[in-house]
Amino acid sequence: MMIDNNLNNNDMNLKLILAGAVMTLPMMINASGQAKGIELANLDKTTSPREDFYQYACGGWMAAHPLTPEYSRYGTFDMLRENARKQLKDLITNLAENPDSKVNGTIAQKVSDLYALGMDSIRLNKEGAAPLMPQINRINSANKEDLTELIAWMHNGISSVFFSTGVGADAKNSSMNIMHIGEAGLGLGDRDYYLEDNETNRKILAAYEVYIKRLMELIGYDKAAQQRVFDNVLSIEKEMARFKKSREERRNPQLRYNMLTMKEIETQFPNIAWKEYFKALGIENLQSANVSSLNYLKEMNAFMPTLSLQQIKDYMVVSAVSNASGLLSDDFSDADFEMYDKVMSGIEEKEPRWKRAMNLPNSMLGEAVGELYVNKYFPEESKVYMKKLIDNLQVALGKHIDNLTWMSPATKAKAREKLATFTVKIGYPDKWKDYSEITIDPTKSYLENVYQASVWYSQDNYKKLGKEVDKDEWHMTPQTVNAYYNPTTNEICFPAGILQPPYFDLNADDAQNYGAIGVVIGHEMTHGFDDSGRQFDKDGNLSDWWTEEDTKAFTELSKVLISQFDAIEVAPGVNANGTFTLGENIADQGGLRVALTAYLDSMQGKEMKEIDGLSAIQRFYLAYANLWAGNIREEEILNRTKTDPHSLGKLRVNATLKNIVEFYNAFGIKEGDKMWMPEAERVIIW
Repeated sequence: MMIDNNLNNNDMNLKLILAGAVMTLPMMINASGQAKGIELANLDKTTSPREDFYQYACGGWMAAHPLTPEYSRYGTFDMLRENARKQLKDLITNLAENPDSKVNGTIAQKVSDLYALGMDSIRLNKEGAAPLMPQINRINSANKEDLTELIAWMHNGISSVFFSTGVGADAKNSSMNIMHIGEAGLGLGDRDYYLEDNETNRKILAAYEVYIKRLMELIGYDKAAQQRVFDNVLSIEKEMARFKKSREERRNPQLRYNMLTMKEIETQFPNIAWKEYFKALGIENLQSANVSSLNYLKEMNAFMPTLSLQQIKDYMVVSAVSNASGLLSDDFSDADFEMYDKVMSGIEEKEPRWKRAMNLPNSMLGEAVGELYVNKYFPEESKVYMKKLIDNLQVALGKHIDNLTWMSPATKAKAREKLATFTVKIGYPDKWKDYSEITIDPTKSYLENVYQASVWYSQDNYKKLGKEVDKDEWHMTPQTVNAYYNPTTNEICFPAGILQPPYFDLNADDAQNYGAIGVVIGHEMTHGFDDSGRQFDKDGNLSDWWTEEDTKAFTELSKVLISQFDAIEVAPGVNANGTFTLGENIADQGGLRVALTAYLDSMQGKEMKEIDGLSAIQRFYLAYANLWAGNIREEEILNRTKTDPHSLGKLRVNATLKNIVEFYNAFGIKEGDKMWMPEAERVIIW
């Protein structure tokens, strides 16, 4: 894929940044001839912005969008995703009328048939566990001598048991792909569910027991076997949880980088037959690999030989069944819903079948669906506007770097170099992914089709080993409602899915677009300089390009931001995790500050008019707050606090804005107001 839509000439962009140049954006207007203002119905005017800005900015929206049984959280972000899903449903269902859908091997046939397989509840319920039983029988018929090959077979499209492997960029030679050996996942996701004894975790573990026993019942295990399986799986996963890195440790790229030769790996972790394992995956003569979690692999190397063959089989069976549960009968998907949606997130009602069925073609054949999506829903003028907006944000971030009081000139110069070499991806790739080797055969089961595609994806990944990184490859589909920064390619990406209202609106005035998508752009750019991203240089290599004094200054400023979030109670007796969310909190603050600078620069010599009694700067901050409007269940608050590196929506607004003086000025916030924070306690990083 060849997309480099904004930084086609890095030297030219560097010159623009050094000159402080700002692109002028066209003012977008609606049919009445006036730019659209903030949706006033979103506001809660009974609340003062000086007391609770989040409630003031979003209270009206939240009252108008109460949680329904289908959701654990529903906000403007989720609303945009739902709108995209409805658009995709229209595209996918209409494919059935396309003559190409009757031609075997076409994208229309693959997408249409895969969706139809997911929608066929009668067939799925009739088949029951039958499509899964070949996998279960293979596991249960294995002997000790088969285990290495069995692990490799499961890693090749089923699930990563005991440990994981995959090919990706070398963090210290980012142009090349290498093998990575890492931790395996846990049935409950986060390790703390197994390690912390509290009422919430006891409730979740009790539900986990019900869940595992129900899955085993559905594949024909009697009650004694069900109990045995649960006991074995829980004992194994508890040990694995003890070995795993904490969520805070996982954020440190230095801890994730431990290059070893295969001879060193075989010497340090001899209880895994590495050559046999990789050969079973089609990989021979591997010379080295990055072990992302040394202690985990050391402990697993010692732990695995202590397990009986039955324990290993039970663990693998549960992993296989759990991973397949959404592709089988309603009995399986109901068990999955009860555990992960209802107990862990508080959702009261399953999604309608069409949403679940659409998830597969939308992910498995994502760029093919994305091509249909952008052709219908992404106007070219949106891409043009975004290019100019991003240029302006780069200029503004350059100014912020120049004006830092805590950073030395030497590090500033390197930060500028990194900023100037950002690769920017907007909307969609220029070259679409080739899915010709994926076959969707409606005479086979839903599970079998998805399994074969999963094998293809696994092998597609392993085939990249030793090859140059394709820096034009996208890591999100165009229809995805999200954005990302990738440190090893030093790129920011904004798929077409997020370039829709309220994040981006061609009919809104610039203050709102800068406050919404402009902040998102600034957020992703700032990720290149957050606690993790700052450790990668302009070429995407893990490299210490900071002076020792600058690193120390950054760390001290970060500690202040960590403490601010650590002090916030998100549920009774549960506080936010400032360390885990540090990177996102830095990016939120940076995005807000840089986007405002870019907006003000773009408006020099122009009148910043009031609309509906709100100043341009007020609209900027209201547009930002509206991005995070939403209602959320307490179960989901607890779940996200453990598993999500992003702060809760309310904190992304109130806690972040309390550090920004321009926000105080815009809404007249003074000492004594709840939104006030003493100046000595505030912190500005970027």
